[in-house]
Amino acid sequence: MYTPIHQWAEDDRPRQKFLLKGKDVLSDSELLAILIGSGSRNESAVQLCQRILASSDHNLNRLGKMTIAQLMQFKGIGEAKAISIAAALELGRRRRAEDSIQLKKITSSKAVFEIMQPIIGELPHEEFWVVYLNNSNKIIYKTQLSKGGITGTVVDIRLIFKMAFEQNATALILAHNHPSGKLIASDADRIITKKIKEAGQILEIQVLDHIIITENDYLSFQDAGIFN
Repeated sequence: MYTPIHQWAEDDRPRQKFLLKGKDVLSDSELLAILIGSGSRNESAVQLCQRILASSDHNLNRLGKMTIAQLMQFKGIGEAKAISIAAALELGRRRRAEDSIQLKKITSSKAVFEIMQPIIGELPHEEFWVVYLNNSNKIIYKTQLSKGGITGTVVDIRLIFKMAFEQNATALILAHNHPSGKLIASDADRIITKKIKEAGQILEIQVLDHIIITENDYLSFQDAGIFN
């Protein structure tokens, strides 16, 4: 018997279920139902998506090969909904492709310099970046934390660790550039590094190094003994 989704118990509605219980508990049909938003007059979005999945033997790879025209053969699926499904499955395919790429493993401060120098080494202003690592010291994410002037930038420690938790990182490396070309750690550099390292110890996320980068060279706090 058909019952519109808005009449379902709140915990069973796909969007509310996603918010209350997390994405992992949703079935494939419920996730697809969130994408298309609504079903037809006689069928809920979830029921419609169950039919679509059944047509591909519940195989998402096979579903991803369906054309827009094939998807539109299902009553309740117009061009916009068909494109939404196809686009979501294409994003999934691209994500798998990215995951298969070997992550860059950090084995030395020079490795960080080689990665970050092309990004910040020649900038006319200062930028502060954080490189996030997994438990194998492979880079899983890197991001600009702040952007400043010629002589400095503001660092929000809370944002550093918020992103670490979001990325499931177990360690991180700090990096910023000195447009002046001077490889000298300022008092401000030392103070903020100490604060970040102490916060990492409390949160059990290792702060492995802080690297100052210029156009042609770098200074590693760890290598220079400043980190201890």
